[in-house]
Amino acid sequence: QVQLVESGGGMVQPGESLRLSCTGSQIIFALYRMAWYRLAPGKQREFVASITSGDYADHADSVKGRFSISRDNAKNTVILQMNDLKPEDTAVYFCKAWLGPGVEYWGQGTQVTVSA
Repeated sequence: QVQLVESGGGMVQPGESLRLSCTGSQIIFALYRMAWYRLAPGKQREFVASITSGDYADHADSVKGRFSISRDNAKNTVILQMNDLKPEDTAVYFCKAWLGPGVEYWGQGTQVTVSA
């Protein structure tokens, strides 16, 4: 059974950094497009960043210049480096892997809280 496990969340102060990881198992990781989404209280799920199997990365405007997505296929891992965190970045962050229509998997999420 495919599993995606996120880690690295926590509580930080504004301006600090966090590094989220998502590790996949039972999956040919290198074939999948990977992405991070987030869900904040009272809001809809929001796209954060994605990276293709060919390492093409895309980031939401709200995080450009602060967040960076990368992947290490040898470790079945996708990373979200988050710098200069703001209170509005507070959310549960989810990892997603997808290959095409109807072939997608989600992790369980990791909480990120940015508060003074």
